Amino acid sequence: MTLCRLKLSVCVVLLSAIAAFDGQEPADRFEKVVTRMVQAINAKNYPGVQEDFSKVMLDAFPLEKSKVFFKDLSIRYGKIEKLDPPRLMPPAQAVFAAHFERVVLDIKFVLDDQDKIIGLWFLPHTPPLPVPEKHVTKLRLPFDGEWLVFWGGDTRELNRHHDVPNQKFAFDFLIADSSGKTYTGEGNKNEDYFAFGQEIRSPADGIATDVITGVRDNVPGSMNPYSTLGNAVLIKHREHEVSVLAHFKQGSIRIEPGDKVKKGQVLGLCGNSGNSSEPHLHYHLQNTPIIQDGTGIKCFFENIIVTGNRKGKSLDRYSPVQGDIIRGKTE
Repeated sequence: MTLCRLKLSVCVVLLSAIAAFDGQEPADRFEKVVTRMVQAINAKNYPGVQEDFSKVMLDAFPLEKSKVFFKDLSIRYGKIEKLDPPRLMPPAQAVFAAHFERVVLDIKFVLDDQDKIIGLWFLPHTPPLPVPEKHVTKLRLPFDGEWLVFWGGDTRELNRHHDVPNQKFAFDFLIADSSGKTYTGEGNKNEDYFAFGQEIRSPADGIATDVITGVRDNVPGSMNPYSTLGNAVLIKHREHEVSVLAHFKQGSIRIEPGDKVKKGQVLGLCGNSGNSSEPHLHYHLQNTPIIQDGTGIKCFFENIIVTGNRKGKSLDRYSPVQGDIIRGKTE
């Protein structure tokens, strides 16, 4: 089902279509489209403004409406003199701060897989949230025992989350045996997996800002992109430092929004809910509890022992990478 709405006001036009996306679109796709649109707006080339509109956009916002809106935009605010680099947001959205002659507005839009615009907003400018260079909160590992870092690190090769702004430094943690297998038996049910049902703990003191429950666990190999996080918990440790823990087992989360949690407190059990192909824990740190507006923060865990890539190394503060096997020092 496609939903479209049109709202015109002093500085906002909203025309959106609901679509499903998998993954983050690269910045250059958005930059090419917005550059063409801005050039057309400044040249008063109103058919050119619509060059990259999808069919649903053209149907809901035809040339006669588009011409009136963009002409009024130019009269009120002047030409667009500069665009700031985009802020990318899942799913497949970008926001450009547009410096008009008389005001700064945010241009936010969404592309389909043909690089056509399916959502377009002109919004009052909102400065980006601060992103700490280093987090202040002292983090423990969010589990006990030995776990494998399946995805983690600062590059796309090490970390499949790397191109998603809020998950840039995210981790996927699993449990594997000495041969590297993550399950016993056939691996066709969640109970076969070593991580399934393991206790997940709060990495630090904080307040639960969001708790998602009620998402069923997937059959291994199947994924649910419509509820990406699955059952999840967000914990605000301090201003601009928020932990995101995802893919809990259905019905296992033990806290509610607004609860104060203590470092090491059990939050729930590892599951296979959401956009997950097998039981594992997704963890990342970001600068806001608004999941889609976040920017990822590289996180370091305190007092861990690392094997695998770094055999038997005891570290006071470390950010794991793909292939590490890690556990807390006190275990």
